[in-house]
Amino acid sequence: MTRLLLGTTKGAFILSEAGADWRVSGPLCDGAPVNQVIADADGRRLWAAGGNDWLGIGVWHSTDGGATWELHRDGFELDEAEGPLVSVWSVARVGDRLLAGTKPAALFESRDDGRTWARVRGLTDHPSRPDWAPGGAGLVLHTIISDPDNPDKIWVGISTAGVFATDDGGATWAPRNTGTRIDYAPEGHQYPEVGQCVHNLVRATGAGDRLYQQNHFGTYRSSDGGRNWQSIETGLPSTFGFPIAVDPDDADRVYVFPLNGDSIGRYPPDARAALWRSDDGGESWSDCRDGLPAENCFFTVLRQAMTSVPGGVAFGTNTGSVFLTRDRGASIAEVARHMPTILSVEAAPGA
Repeated sequence: MTRLLLGTTKGAFILSEAGADWRVSGPLCDGAPVNQVIADADGRRLWAAGGNDWLGIGVWHSTDGGATWELHRDGFELDEAEGPLVSVWSVARVGDRLLAGTKPAALFESRDDGRTWARVRGLTDHPSRPDWAPGGAGLVLHTIISDPDNPDKIWVGISTAGVFATDDGGATWAPRNTGTRIDYAPEGHQYPEVGQCVHNLVRATGAGDRLYQQNHFGTYRSSDGGRNWQSIETGLPSTFGFPIAVDPDDADRVYVFPLNGDSIGRYPPDARAALWRSDDGGESWSDCRDGLPAENCFFTVLRQAMTSVPGGVAFGTNTGSVFLTRDRGASIAEVARHMPTILSVEAAPGA
């Protein structure tokens, strides 16, 4: 049984299959804003990253599949000159550690299942740090991915700084943005070393260091761990979107949810919702619309609000709906509605 873990503006929620229906559990985590929820492979241990400057920030931890939660915030501190932490935005299991990204952008690690945290200074000590700038949601470290066979290899996505990678567990970092552009930059300065607005980043399984990226300005693929990026946006209705997902069983099958741009509402082009799928690594694309609103659709799917599931993807909207396809987009079902604004969706095994 698959469960869907939702981070929302009003706490975490768990959607569990119950025959033909889905059972909703929540709001969890004190009803605080939750940016991301993840689970261990057994589905029993969960972590939820979130909070805000009013309620406080931290990572909630559950050891019983989400029935009870405990908030941990020890160690989440910035230097005085950096200002206060506003939120914990992302959390990921990397080897025997947990890593968490924050707003303002910084990286923290925990070696005791999230009870205490320490700063990973190698990233924010990078010489490019003065050139990092806030995007629309602020200066946020929103994505953390790793090589499951080598936990010292880690990539992070920062808006707006770009993609950074480490091969030594976080001691040293390098920007990985070659080939990704900034459309509004002056001629001759559209491909800087840092400053790109990466929206989401995923690593394909079984394809070496192949990565896919949805950027503010385009959709990209890399075959060398982000050292070089190639545009794969041809055939899509827009260069703008937030989430991206890759089939764990097929490194060439990738999903995106294009929006109409950053200045005219950020909703599906022509107000007609569509999931877009490529079966050849982004060389060509097809739209998947069956089950989605065919007109007057103005919702947004945010950067962490789409995840791979067996046979397809699940995604949530800022209007509180959750959609699921298990046939690669041939049909899409709405499995929940009237939820709070959905910030993230992750899949977890039943507990």
